[in-house]
Amino acid sequence: MFTMIVSTVVVLGVLIFVHELGHFLVAKWSGVKVLKFSLGFGPKLVGVTRGDTEYCLSAIPLGGYVKMLGEESETEEELSPEEAARSFPAQPVLKRIGIVLAGPASNLVLAIVIFALVYTFSGMQIMTAEIGEISPGSPAQEVGLTAGDVILSVNDKALNEWEDLPKAIQGSREQVLKLTVRRGEKTFRVDVAPRISEVKSPFGETVQRRVIGVMPAGKFATVEVGPLEAWYHSVAQTYHLSKLFLEAIVKLIQRILPLETLGGPILIAQMAGKVASEGLIYLVLFAAAISVNLAVLNLLPIPVLDGGHILFYLIELVLGRPLGVKKVEFAQKIGMFLLILLMVFVFYVDIKRVLFGGNPDLLP
Repeated sequence: MFTMIVSTVVVLGVLIFVHELGHFLVAKWSGVKVLKFSLGFGPKLVGVTRGDTEYCLSAIPLGGYVKMLGEESETEEELSPEEAARSFPAQPVLKRIGIVLAGPASNLVLAIVIFALVYTFSGMQIMTAEIGEISPGSPAQEVGLTAGDVILSVNDKALNEWEDLPKAIQGSREQVLKLTVRRGEKTFRVDVAPRISEVKSPFGETVQRRVIGVMPAGKFATVEVGPLEAWYHSVAQTYHLSKLFLEAIVKLIQRILPLETLGGPILIAQMAGKVASEGLIYLVLFAAAISVNLAVLNLLPIPVLDGGHILFYLIELVLGRPLGVKKVEFAQKIGMFLLILLMVFVFYVDIKRVLFGGNPDLLP
C-alpha cells in the first residue's frame, strides 16, 4: 500500500508539475507576468517571492498550477498601462496559443526524453519472433511450422521483433510468402500462402486480415541501441502511444470499447504500485506512458482543457476578434460539467473494479 501511494504521488506529481512548468517557462519567456507558480495545490506551506513571481510549496503534492496576470479578477481598468501590456489576455493570439500549448508539449517532450534515456542505458525490450502456438488447419501448420520456431525474415526482409511479422504479412502483395525460419540450430526456408480470416483487433473489433495462423511465444529480449537510434525509437514510441490513445477515445465514443474500460486515479495507483514493485525502470516507463496520455487528453478540444482554450484562440484568429465573454463562459460551464461527469463515472468504475475484481458480470 505504501509503495502504491508513494508511486502514485511521485508519478502524477512530477507529470502535472512538468505540465505546469511548460506553461510557466513559455509565459515568462513571452513577457507575461506570472504571479504565482505553485508546486502542489491547496494551502501554502512555504513560499518565496523572486521578481514578479511567488514560488510556493503547497499541501497537496499532486502537480501544481500557474497564475498569470489577467487570468482571474483583474481587469485592464485596474492595471496600469505597463502592467496591462504584460497580462495574459493582452498578448497576441499566437503567443497565447504557444503558452497554452507548452503544457501538453512539455509532457510529450518528457516522455520522449524518458524513453530515449531508458533505451540508451538499458536497451529496448522487444518481443521475439518465436512462435508459441499454431492454429489447427492453418497455413503455418500445413507447411510444417511448429511451436518454438523463430521466423527470421519474410520475403528476405529481416524481422526485428514479433510486431514486424503481421506488418510484413499485411504489407506484402505476394500470394505466397517466403519465410526464413530457425529451428534449434537449423535454418530453413518455407513457402506459406496466407488466408483471409476474421481476427480481433486490439480494441476487440472483428476485422478481416491476412494471417498464417501463428501466435507469439511471448518471450522478450533486450536489444542495445545507440543514442541516435534511441532518440528515433523514443519519438516513434511517443507517436505510437499518442495515436493509440486517440484511437481508444474514438472507439469509446463509437461504443466499440465499453465505457467500463476507462480507468481513473485508483486504477493508475494500482498500476503504479504494481510496476514499482517490478523495478524503477518499469515505473519510469509507466510514467512516460501516462505523460503521453496526459498530453493528448489536454489537447482534446474540450472547454476548460488546454485544447479547448486553443480552439477558442484559433476561432479568434479566424474571426479577427475574440469570442464573446458569455459564449466562452457558457462553453466552459458545459465543459466543466462534462468533465466532472466523466470523473464521477471513472471513480465509479474504479471502485467497482476494486470491489468486484473487474468482473464485468458483476458490474451493474
